[in-house]
Amino acid sequence: MRRCEGKAGLPRTRHVPERTCSACGGKFPKRELVRIVRTPEGSVTVDPTGKSPGRGSYLCTAAPCWERGVQRGGLERGLRTGLSQNDKDLLLEFYQSTISKTITAES
Repeated sequence: MRRCEGKAGLPRTRHVPERTCSACGGKFPKRELVRIVRTPEGSVTVDPTGKSPGRGSYLCTAAPCWERGVQRGGLERGLRTGLSQNDKDLLLEFYQSTISKTITAES
C-alpha cells in the first residue's frame, strides 16, 4: 500500500471562491465583490448576503466599475435582462450611500 508522502503535517488551506466583476473582468474573492441579483419575480436588487435566489452578477467596489456596469450595460449582460432607469438610479444611489462612504472612511 502506497502512502502519499509530503502532505503529512501540512495545514489545509481553505478554498476561497472567486467571482468576476461584470464591468472590469477582474477576478476577486467573492467576499470583496457586491452581488446584484435579478429575483425570480424580475426585480433587480443588491444582495448583501450573497445568497438570495435568482440570477446574480458581481461588481467590484471601484467607482468606474459601477459606472460601466450600471450605465453601459455590463450588469444587463450579466443578469440577462434590461435595467429600467429606476433600477439604475437605485443601484447608483446604493453605491453612493454605502460603498463610496466605506471606501472613503478606510482611506
